[in-house]
Amino acid sequence: MNWRNPWLLLLLILVLSSAVQLDLPWWSMAVVAFAIGFGLAPSAWAAFGAGFGGTGLSWLIPAAWLSHQNDNLLAGRVAQLLPLGGSAVALLLLTGVLAGLVGGLAALAGTWLRQAVRPAQQAVS
Repeated sequence: MNWRNPWLLLLLILVLSSAVQLDLPWWSMAVVAFAIGFGLAPSAWAAFGAGFGGTGLSWLIPAAWLSHQNDNLLAGRVAQLLPLGGSAVALLLLTGVLAGLVGGLAALAGTWLRQAVRPAQQAVS
């Protein structure tokens, strides 16, 4: 199995970030994305894409499910407080995009750290 496949990275980030957020704070998804970006991502673009998609979906899917369960009442009321015109769908998409940016940037930072550290390790050995 090719662990550097971007789709597999996305799935891995999605599953692990969803699992750790059950007991840990929301920002634990960034730690997961950072670690996977550091250890497995083949390139910066693949890391950002997998981090964005994985963490974005880890918030979008449960948020959409819970919002559907209560007929979008809470999401609609929160969307009225924000400049979203009361659109629950816009609030859900905004939630996914914000979570995706956090995860994407964390995975990108992990990849950049690995790239910064690797030349120093090769020069020593």
